[in-house]
This record gives sequence, structure tokens and C-alpha cells, in this order.
Amino acid sequence: MIEVQNLKKSFGEEMILKGITTTFEKGKTNLIIGQSGSGKTVFLKCLLGLFKPTEGKIVYDGSPYSELEDEDQRHLREQMGMVFQGSALFDSMTVEENVMFPLRMFTKMRRAERRERANEVIERVNLVNANNKLPSEISGGMQKRVAIARSIVNKPKYLFCDEPNSGLDPRTATVIDNLVQEITKEYDITTIINTHDMNSVMEIGEKIVYLQKGYLEWEGTKEEIFKTDNEDVTNFVYSSDLFKRVRKALNEDKNQ
Repeated sequence: MIEVQNLKKSFGEEMILKGITTTFEKGKTNLIIGQSGSGKTVFLKCLLGLFKPTEGKIVYDGSPYSELEDEDQRHLREQMGMVFQGSALFDSMTVEENVMFPLRMFTKMRRAERRERANEVIERVNLVNANNKLPSEISGGMQKRVAIARSIVNKPKYLFCDEPNSGLDPRTATVIDNLVQEITKEYDITTIINTHDMNSVMEIGEKIVYLQKGYLEWEGTKEEIFKTDNEDVTNFVYSSDLFKRVRKALNEDKNQ
């Protein structure tokens, strides 16, 4: 679990995050949504420890990050897995080498042990016969699978995903969403996903945090987001083509 307590973040005189308080639960897919400029990326970087909050606390399973010694902070960061927007694979490394990279960096495993663990997660994300291929030799969807495999190879307690469906077709995006949710539950991870994809909200939005201009404007589940009377949330949600179709269908049902 990650608890966020009155989180504020400023750059110079400009305040980007304006007192966010929320909780991200273990074993659930937690989504951060909002318009461009709402503070989603800054929020995610604060959660990752890349930005130091101006005020407030971020508490990881009872441990406030700001109160940890440097060595303990480093250890905590090693327990975080990250799926980057563009996958961020090393072009010159094979799929297997990409997945093994965190093990080489952060563990004392022998090469045979690293390879065995890498192959476990490669199999888990349903990559077949891709171990020796370079990223340029596989599809965008397969690259995302490699990125997910790499993010969980160290058995993290926390998984962060930044726009994991960026650049994918709707069918592949749904497959990636479902894979992330399956892994979250299987490994009992605290997963936080920064997304603008409303299909993801529909598929895996167990906890949704909506940011607007640096404030936490609304939070709830994918079921509750349809029932909210918050006009800003409603306008954002129904601006997507998918939700326009959903609203049309709901209105037609009401009129029958």
C-alpha cells in the first residue's frame, strides 16, 4: 500500500501538485487520469522518488520515504518496477538480455540464475521464441510485454506504468491491460498506472484518481465513475469516443 498525505510539489513559484491525499491499495490496479497539465506525470515521479515533494509525505507500507536513511531509500527504490511509455528497451540487447538487466544491476545472482529467472517472467508474459530477438525485430505489443517482464523480474512490491498503451491498437492495448492486472493480483503488487486511455479505465480501473490542475478532483472505481455528479469528471470521461458511445447507449435505454 502507498499512502499519500497532503502532497505538494512546486517548481520555483509554480505549484504543480496542490495538496493531494489518497491511498493506493495493494493487489489492485490504481489508475491516475486527467487532462494534459493536470499534474499526472509530476505525481508519478514523486511516487517513484524522482522528485522530492515540497510538502507532505508518501508512505510505502508504513514507511515514510522522506524519513528513511539514504540506504533504505535506495533499497525501497529497488523494490519498484517501472514500465515506461515507450518501453525504453535497450536496442542493442536481446529480449532476454533486456529482461536480465535489472538482475545484473541489483542482485548478485550468477548468470545462469539470472537467465532462469528472466525466462520465468518471459514465459509469464506469453512471449514465445523471442529470447534472442532484438527489440527492432518484434512488434510494439511484444515490446510492451518485454518491458513488463523486465519490470517484474526483481519481484517488486510496487509497479508503476506510464501510459503503457501508448502507440498500441485497441485490441493489443486491452491485452496489455489485462496482463498488468493479472500480474498485479498474482504477485500481490501495488500497481499505479498513469493513463489517458479510457478503455483502460473500463477494463481495469479498480481505483481511479482524477487530477485537475494539481488537485485531486475525484476518486472512485470504474463503476462509480459513471454515477458521479462531478461535472469536470463527467466532461473528461465522456470526451472519449468510447464513452460517447456508452452514454448514447445509456440514454437510448432510458428512453425505451
